[in-house]
Amino acid sequence: MKTVDDIRKLAKDEEIDYLRMTFSDLNGVLKNVEIPVSLLDTALNNKIKIDGSSITGFLPIQNSDMYLHPDLDTWTIYPWITTGGNTASLICDVYNRDGTPFAGDPRFALKQLDASLSDLGCGHLNVGAEMEYFLFKTDEDGHLTTELNDQASYFDVYPSDASEACRRDTVNTLKKMGFSIEANHHEVAPGQCEIDFRFDDAVHTADRIQLLKLTTKAIAVKHGLRATFMPKPLAGMNGSGMHLNTSLFDGDRNLFDDPKADHGLSALATNYLAGILTHARAFTAITNPTINSYKRLVPGYEAPTYVAWAIANRTALVRVPDGRGPTTRFELRSGDPSANPYLAIASVLSAGLDGIKNKLTPPKNVEDNIYNMSAEQRTAQQIIQLPGSLPKALTTLKSDQILAQTLGIIVPKYLEIKHKELASFQMSVTDWEKETYFNV
Repeated sequence: MKTVDDIRKLAKDEEIDYLRMTFSDLNGVLKNVEIPVSLLDTALNNKIKIDGSSITGFLPIQNSDMYLHPDLDTWTIYPWITTGGNTASLICDVYNRDGTPFAGDPRFALKQLDASLSDLGCGHLNVGAEMEYFLFKTDEDGHLTTELNDQASYFDVYPSDASEACRRDTVNTLKKMGFSIEANHHEVAPGQCEIDFRFDDAVHTADRIQLLKLTTKAIAVKHGLRATFMPKPLAGMNGSGMHLNTSLFDGDRNLFDDPKADHGLSALATNYLAGILTHARAFTAITNPTINSYKRLVPGYEAPTYVAWAIANRTALVRVPDGRGPTTRFELRSGDPSANPYLAIASVLSAGLDGIKNKLTPPKNVEDNIYNMSAEQRTAQQIIQLPGSLPKALTTLKSDQILAQTLGIIVPKYLEIKHKELASFQMSVTDWEKETYFNV
């Protein structure tokens, strides 16, 4: 745990000129206030103020003063900023003017939910994230084009994998920022990459997802490219996912592991799994938060569309990857990287907690290809479908009392934001509509 004195020393030793106080809005967009290092003590005394009315999902204009409380353990230097002064960042929690945590802060919501695990004797949540993204070329003026950076495929190598240099530069930069990188490779679709980093507790993993997205985009620009975490940037090919691997730990002991039980899963693990499956349709509105998200959740492109669990079957929503003991975990395969990572993890944890509290029991695992099953076969195995659109997902979220209770004021604020987004889309005219209907 870093102290105020530690931060002062780091700022001096690293010759820091600027400090970015960062936080995330309800949509998961990373925000920051940059201050000169001369105001470091002001920041460390939680006195940096923001206008909450200008942040999506925060406060109304008539009562909008908010304060940033930095988490000292998130001190990070931005290695790609090499001109104009050395720059560091601190990820912050957002507080009200009366000194209380802002209940609508996504990071606070996850911290509060994770802390509740100890009351149930469930230790804490560990999360590992698999982040996929695309690299697009730019033109001679630096403007984004629709041309992908390469035509390579899964696990291809250079020269087919023309994204290798940019991805390696990104990985090296993340390592300088304290990431423990476990793998990086070309993904299935042309121009698509994946970077995996070591699991950590829930909040720090969400922090690192935000930093990874920021870093990936910054390094891509250096290479004359643009990185996007949009779930489905191009039709006819695989989209990008954000698979979340979760497990509960008490100290060094994985509470999901039981070598004597079926599939090596403890009773606690199966209760947690049942909660995930029970609330999956509702939390899909959070793990897959955009209109574009549902163009990825279609059969035939590896993303799951049905609520089921499996050991090896990748057509299921939740998978139990190989490895037991300390590595026992559940992989949720539906989420995508456009999600707010704090809210995505919080919603999954909320679902799992409901399963634990009420000792829910999951249906039998499904190891057959669900896409090839008939409707009758899926019904017989208690397999239901995920929402096929954002409006359907939002309707399901609105009716889920457990998520509403655990996420508090976030759910109605989130629904309001998303319905405005849908209204905006409803009034837009797409290229497809022009091509299809112009000559009617």
